[in-house]
Amino acid sequence: MPDYDMLVIGSGPGGQKAAIAAAKLGRRVAVVDRPDMVGGVSIHTGTIPSKTLREAVLYLTGLTQRDLYGQSYRLKEDITVADLTARTQHVVGREVDVVRSQLSRNQVALFAGTGRFVDDRTVALRESSGEERLLSAEHIVIATGTRPARPDSVAFDGRTVMDSDNVLALERVPRSMVIVGAGVIGMEYASMFAALGSRVTVVEKRPQMLDMCDAEIVEALRYHLRDLAVTFRFGETVAAVERHQNGTLTVLESGKKIPADAVMYSAGRQGLTDGLDLHRAGLEADRRGRIAVDEHYRTKVPHIYAVGDVIGFPALAATSMEQGRAAAYHACGEPAGRMDGLQPIGIYTIPEISFVGRTEDQLTEECVPFEVGVSRYRELARGQIVGDSHGMLKLLVSPEDRTLLGVHCFGSGATELIHIGQTVMGCGGTVDYLVNAVFNYPTLAESYKVAALDATNKLRQVDRLGD
Repeated sequence: MPDYDMLVIGSGPGGQKAAIAAAKLGRRVAVVDRPDMVGGVSIHTGTIPSKTLREAVLYLTGLTQRDLYGQSYRLKEDITVADLTARTQHVVGREVDVVRSQLSRNQVALFAGTGRFVDDRTVALRESSGEERLLSAEHIVIATGTRPARPDSVAFDGRTVMDSDNVLALERVPRSMVIVGAGVIGMEYASMFAALGSRVTVVEKRPQMLDMCDAEIVEALRYHLRDLAVTFRFGETVAAVERHQNGTLTVLESGKKIPADAVMYSAGRQGLTDGLDLHRAGLEADRRGRIAVDEHYRTKVPHIYAVGDVIGFPALAATSMEQGRAAAYHACGEPAGRMDGLQPIGIYTIPEISFVGRTEDQLTEECVPFEVGVSRYRELARGQIVGDSHGMLKLLVSPEDRTLLGVHCFGSGATELIHIGQTVMGCGGTVDYLVNAVFNYPTLAESYKVAALDATNKLRQVDRLGD
């Protein structure tokens, strides 16, 4: 008889939710993770610390209050790394305690160490003392997550040439910084350091940034970041990064040279699978360290599942949690609801971006007719109160059945606001619901009513001309 019904390798969002879901169904469950990584990358170097750092930056710089109190307004004049990390350490410590408490409360055994496969039902646990012990399970869930990808051509030192993990351990706020990669992580950190007063240069080999987002929203962010003195170098590739006594020199293939105090690489992420001995379980990973799974998150070995960043897109903490639960339910023979395509995406730049559904470009490409309704924060009483004149909400509405095809938001609270649109879309609601609904006043949520009225007025004009 195996030691456990389910063994989970990794305690990040996906692994943690898989373990707790199986435990709630009365199964014997164990989790293996390094003692210093309980809660996974999400809590220690990813989602939680980066979002906490962002809050600290917004608070200490007073950036969001400058429309009200003038461009020179700052809460603290000389912001140190200690100021920024104090909040992060507090939140991370609390979150680790929450994870430990949840696992303990649900009688999930937590083993400190690393795991590797011995065969398809047995994992060797290497404890911090160096000793190994074998754990067997009927089902195994791989939830090991990812690490930042590091190009071989770049000499990382963790101080002047960094990846997104090292950036949280900076000794001081750099006066100037090069960020290589204009993806989600790159743009989030570009926003933060620009807000702190660093001169930021973003280098991206693609012709634009955040290409999964609505083009108008991206343009609004780009304009806002240029206002914070961010320079963009699109269509450029880094040839070399030179470390000098007084800083770094980033050499581009076009011949340009960019001096800066520090360089941060945000070149995607690599699955943490190289130490798992996957071949012993009859599995393999692709060159990015990712494991292939079916719609139930099963690998090609039916009793071994994989969830979270280690399986690739969308690689979000929120989706990883749902994948973990779905895998646990399937392994336990419990019916599970399927995740639909209406997964909200939140990007914690300054200001935030969030969206659900399709973009204008996607709808145009698919020859799907749509009408646009827009609301701007500067026209809302709450927008004036909070001092956000840049924010906007955009609704894409079907003229045929008046349902929402996409919702795109930019500005304060965007990642919270998006859930209203997600709910209306998920329940098959129409733009008329938003027109007729009463929203608290003054709120940013009122932007839905304003945008809905804008869209329905345009639809009415089209209908009149068609009569």
